[in-house]
Amino acid sequence: MKIVCLDMEGVLTPEIWINVAKSTGIDELNLTTRDISDYDVLMKRRLEILKENNITLKDIQEVINQMDPLPGAKEFLDWLRTQTQVLILSDTFLELGGMFMKKLNYPTLLCHNLIIDEMGMISDYKIRISDQKRKTTQALMKMNYEVIAAGDSYNDTAMLKEATNGILFRPPQNVIDEFPEFPVVTKYEDFKQTISDLL
Repeated sequence: MKIVCLDMEGVLTPEIWINVAKSTGIDELNLTTRDISDYDVLMKRRLEILKENNITLKDIQEVINQMDPLPGAKEFLDWLRTQTQVLILSDTFLELGGMFMKKLNYPTLLCHNLIIDEMGMISDYKIRISDQKRKTTQALMKMNYEVIAAGDSYNDTAMLKEATNGILFRPPQNVIDEFPEFPVVTKYEDFKQTISDLL
C-alpha cells in the first residue's frame, strides 16, 4: 500500500512568513527553510522579530486570512486524495497552517503548536516531535507503507531521503544543487503524472 506525504508551504500554499514580511515591511521575515536549514535558529529569530515589533498571533492570522492556496493546489490535492491516502507533514503550526485546511477541503495536517501569552503574543513554540517529517515517514514505512514524499525546502530533504520515492516540487536552485538525486517538478500537471507513475 502506498501513501503520499506532502509539505504544505511552497507545495500547496504560499509561504506564510513571506506574506507576513510583505504585510509588515520587515524584510528579515522573508527568510524561510529555503534559506536557513536549522529550523530552530530560524524560528527563534522570527519570535525575536515579532516581540521587537509587537506583532501578535492575531496580526499574523489576519495576513493568513487574505491568503489562498497556490493556484491549482486544491484541484491537485482533491485529485490526489481520490488516488491514495495523503498526509500533509509541515513544520508550520496549527494556529497558522490550520487556517488553510478549510480552503483545501480539510486534508490531514500534522504540524506543531505555538505558545501564546495573555497579551496574544507568540512567546514560544512546541515541536510535536523533533525531525517529525523523517520520523513520520519512518513510522509509516514500518507499517508497510511505501511512501511517496514531496517538498521544496531543506527541512523536507530528510523526509525525501527516508521515503520510498522523494520528489522536489518548485524548489529553489540551492536545494536542487545540493540534492541532485531527487527529481524536480514545477507544474501540478507534471506532479500528477510523476505521482501516477509511482502509484
